[in-house]
Amino acid sequence: MTDASSEPFFEALVHLVQTSEVVIDRPRGTTHPRIPNAIYPVDYGYLEGTMSADGDGIDVFVGTDGSAGVVAILLTVDRAKRDTEVKVLLNCTPGEVSKVQRFVKDVLKIGGLLVEKP
Repeated sequence: MTDASSEPFFEALVHLVQTSEVVIDRPRGTTHPRIPNAIYPVDYGYLEGTMSADGDGIDVFVGTDGSAGVVAILLTVDRAKRDTEVKVLLNCTPGEVSKVQRFVKDVLKIGGLLVEKP
């Protein structure tokens, strides 16, 4: 889902990503710290020096296409934690985007709405 009104949002997001250090604290293939059967399909981390709704850095899933840049965001709702978050999908191939969506929905059991960059 995208529309022309999302372009300024993504321009600002791209700038934020370009001016922040990406810190990977859960490499692809590692398990989630609270959910042992949840294995990350791509690298996962955060943007250093940023703040998300939970007070931590903005979350980022990082794929293998080094030239793709920001491809989408995933809006999540975690009923157990009672929070919502924006997760940036960076350098993800279409296949990796699908893997991340399945991971969030089927493994982590949190809702996720994908918004692709126009």
